[in-house]
Order: sequence, then structure tokens, then C-alpha cells
Amino acid sequence: MVHDHGPKGTHPHNLPADTDQRPLVAALGLIGVFIVVEVVVAILAHSLALLSDAAHMLTDVAALGVSLVALRLAQRPPKGGLTFGLKRAEVLAALISGATLLVLAAVLVFEAVIRFATPLTVQGGALIAIALAGIVVNLAVTRQLSHADRRSLNIEASFRHILTDLYALIGTLVAGIVIVTTGFDRADAIASVVVAGLMVYAGVRLLGKAGRVLLEASPADLNPEEIGGALAAHPHVVNVHDLHVWELTSGFPSLSAHVLVHPNDDCHAIRLDLERFLEEQFHVEHTTLQVDHAPAEYLRVERLASGRGRSAH
Repeated sequence: MVHDHGPKGTHPHNLPADTDQRPLVAALGLIGVFIVVEVVVAILAHSLALLSDAAHMLTDVAALGVSLVALRLAQRPPKGGLTFGLKRAEVLAALISGATLLVLAAVLVFEAVIRFATPLTVQGGALIAIALAGIVVNLAVTRQLSHADRRSLNIEASFRHILTDLYALIGTLVAGIVIVTTGFDRADAIASVVVAGLMVYAGVRLLGKAGRVLLEASPADLNPEEIGGALAAHPHVVNVHDLHVWELTSGFPSLSAHVLVHPNDDCHAIRLDLERFLEEQFHVEHTTLQVDHAPAEYLRVERLASGRGRSAH
């Protein structure tokens, strides 16, 4: 007798909501105003470090903008062939953010090499002033983003952009101090290379996380072998196979498995019990468990195998 139970459709999946859009909009406004000021000062001061930071902050604006679009798309209800809606839009947004960081880092390194070979006179005082102002702006933006749901890959991508830019501004501040105190103008180019390195690090991390979701790998905090062992340890479970654990989007782990139970057991009651167990123990709410009675032949083979195992000891 086969009992095939479909996926549950009653669980609320708490993905980013409207409350995540407000801090993103506020952050977008703060950064947009600062970029205009920084570009003007960078041109007047002949600073590559400031221009590189402005370029990085421009990617921050792009990342925040893409994040806002992705949030709106992710909130659209399922329709037609999109049975999960557009919840994976945030993963695509993270991919765009990560790839943008890598491309821009390569451009900055190229420009830094040229500037290092033929340095221009850089006004260190301007670097210090803008870097200090940028640090204040970035701290304010970071505060805004702290109110959003960091479990979202979308929000995490935006946060990584801002955090990287904060480190970059600290590097620019140090470069400005070096130029003012020693006259070593190449410190500006060195600071831009450091910025590029931070961008590569953040970009690779974002691409790695987004890639895991697209490849439907299990979430980093869930071990399929551990979950399978825990399910198999249930007193009424004979065998668990075809176990799959993946992440539809950040904060949305999913699981499916074929479970065999003893012939006289209640498949429906056991399925409900296993679903509660998965939710409480592993925080997996979206599950599809097919629970069937184990064939008599399968149970005989299992008993024979366990008997041979005991006699071998």
C-alpha cells in the first residue's frame, strides 16, 4: 500500500518584507549624495583612491538598487508556471553584485599600476577630509542596514558592499595621512590596490554563496547525513532514501525524502511526526515526505542482514 503525501502548503516562509525596503532606501539616499561630493573632490585633488572609492560606492548604489528590485520581485505571489514566485530574484541580484565587484577591482588595479609608475601630486588633506566624512556616512548606512534581515542573501550582499567600502575609506584615510606627513604620493595608488583586494574578497564570497543556492547545495548549516540519520533513528522508520536538502533562496531550506515504515504503522501520523521533528530540530519547514509501508521482502532482507551482523561479532 503506497501513501504519497504531497508538499505542505501551510507554512509561512518569512522572507524579506516591506520593512527591509525602508533601510535600503535610506542607505541609497545617503550614499548617492556622498558620491557626488566625493567625485568632485577626487577630481580636484587628483586622487585615484578617492575615485576608486567613489566607483566602489557607485557599485553600492547599484547593489542597493538591485536589492530593492529583487525584494519587490520576491514578494510577488506564485503565478502560472512560477510556482515559487520570483523568490530566487535575490540570488540573481547577489550574483550581479559579486560579479560587479570583481570587474571593478580589475579596473582599479590596472589604473593603480599606471598611477604607481607615474604618480600625480595628491592633496592629502582632501583625502583625509573626504575619508572621515565617508566613514561617518558608511557607519550611518550600516546602522540602517542593521535593521534589515541579514539572513537574506540580498541584504547580505548590500551589507558586504557597504562594509567593504568602510574598510576602503579607512585605507584612504591612512593614505591621506601618509601623503600629508611624508609627501609619498604613491600611497594613494597603494590604497586603491587595497580597496581592490577588499572588493575581490567580498565579490568571491557573494558569488560562492549565490552559487551554492543555484547549484541546490544543502545550506551551510544543515548536514544531509545528520538529518538522514536522525530520521532513520525514528522508532517507526525502517529506511530513509532519496533524501535531498537544498535552499530555494536564502532562509528557505527545503527537504524531500522517501521514508519506509513498518507494515502496520500509520503513515500519515508518522509523516506529521517527522515534519514536526524536522521543523523543531533543524528549522526546516518546507518538506515533502513520501511515507510508504516497507515491502515484506525488504523487511526479511533487513532481518537477515542484521542477523548476520550480530553473528559476526
